Amino acid sequence: MRDAGKTMLGKVARPRLYEQLMEQILGYVEAEQLGPGDRLPAERDLADQLGVSRATLAQALVALEVLGVIDVQHGTGAVLVYRPSMATLLRKLRDHQNRLPEIVEARSTLEVKLAALAAERRTDEDLAAIDAALDEMAAEIAAGDRGVHGDELFHQAITAAAHSAVLAQMMGFIGEMILETRIESLGQPGRPEVSLAAHRGITEAIRAGDPDAAAAAMGRHIDVVSDVPLLR
Repeated sequence: MRDAGKTMLGKVARPRLYEQLMEQILGYVEAEQLGPGDRLPAERDLADQLGVSRATLAQALVALEVLGVIDVQHGTGAVLVYRPSMATLLRKLRDHQNRLPEIVEARSTLEVKLAALAAERRTDEDLAAIDAALDEMAAEIAAGDRGVHGDELFHQAITAAAHSAVLAQMMGFIGEMILETRIESLGQPGRPEVSLAAHRGITEAIRAGDPDAAAAAMGRHIDVVSDVPLLR
């Protein structure tokens, strides 16, 4: 007969707060019978209903956006894209979390090299495109947005300035996965401004034709933007 007192049981992992909030938000969606295209309450109202801070709620909303459940647009709020079960959502969340470290590795490998090549090979037209992307991101942030589109344009402009067809193809392959981390990173308070400042530093190194400085600046930037809540 086995001694039940000797049985070793693993500890059950306690769901993170943002996971609990995701479940509550899905419960609200179910209760209200919301469907694709329907709008969720404003962040302030939703935070009040759930009894959490807007900053805490924002993390759950970012996770739902990354997983494609909602679409968040500046000035319009969160719109439901589809209504998954919680089991499906948690499975997608775990898959995403498992993928994140490899996405970071790929970005560090590819984009650091692209920045160095851009410093060596950029043309006046390339610099103009990089500057235009900086202006776009700055305008988005000034308007209260996160600057996701401007951020994407900036990294695309760096890739183009490197004039490497193979590296550009590789970046295109992981583009959708990078978008996930971009939304996550820029959804954190203060991160858009930090990223924009980093972009300006990378740009100056590229403009100066300094590949070592450009690579170092891009490496630091990738390290910062890769610090996302879903990895913690």
